[in-house]
Amino acid sequence: MTAADRSAIAEFRSYLAIERAFSPHTVRAYVGEVERLAGGQECQRAGGLDRVEPLALRSYLAQFHGRHRPSTRNRRLAALRAFFRCRVRTGAMERDPSEGLPGPKPERRLPTPLSADACEQLIEAPSLRRDALLGGRDRALFDLLYGTGLRVGEAVGLNVRDFSRERRELRVRGKGDKERVVPIPGRAQASLLEYLELREQPGILGQPLFLNVRRRRLSERGVRKVLQRRLREVGITRHVTPHTLRHSYATHLLDADVDLRAIQELLGHERLSTTQRYTHVSAERLARIYRQAHPRARGE
Repeated sequence: MTAADRSAIAEFRSYLAIERAFSPHTVRAYVGEVERLAGGQECQRAGGLDRVEPLALRSYLAQFHGRHRPSTRNRRLAALRAFFRCRVRTGAMERDPSEGLPGPKPERRLPTPLSADACEQLIEAPSLRRDALLGGRDRALFDLLYGTGLRVGEAVGLNVRDFSRERRELRVRGKGDKERVVPIPGRAQASLLEYLELREQPGILGQPLFLNVRRRRLSERGVRKVLQRRLREVGITRHVTPHTLRHSYATHLLDADVDLRAIQELLGHERLSTTQRYTHVSAERLARIYRQAHPRARGE
């Protein structure tokens, strides 16, 4: 890698972290993609990142076809587009070589929700933890994720003051730092109150709502680890992530004939088309139930 390329990548890292305020994980991923391009033959033949032509960039991306999923290739292209747009914006390049490059068609993967019974089991089964505070936190956490459909990042970003006991609602900051108010069902409210009673102390309103074992803010990674522990405790063997609970929440609301627009608002989706995918999930579940239950369906 040339000194000019290292300098360009350093500027890009600062741009992502400071001007775009991307998360450290996203910054690492985007910078890593640019470093991979800088180390490739196409870039070396061109004489550096600022001299890469559209044909060379297309050739570079083509080598990943068939080796990676479309979603992975789309993320790679997004990172390179962000880099070259940054270079054009600062005047380092006159033309963006990624402009007009089509990305692969994304896979259409339907979410696979848990059944209502499995969600109930995950939340209600007695905890095997010796620490009552952690046991109460786990129940409150999963009751809240399934009862409100929050993204895991939204849940761990909550502070105690974001929870209104009187109005039974949460003030949540979602994608793009947009704020929305989410109602809390009665059982999730009760779980939260029981957990907070174990934590009563001065200044609690300014503290994170969910704490880890060191009494610091629980991370997204921490939630995933806690969930895997809980799944083992209750004997659920299928693959489940925190986002599965969000999918389950939306699908079960739709099964209960809740208006799609209301579900959109509750989930914090900007576009209704994002929420509409759950209609396909429900249709698929109905078809599966029909095939399993109806005697005339077995010959199809």
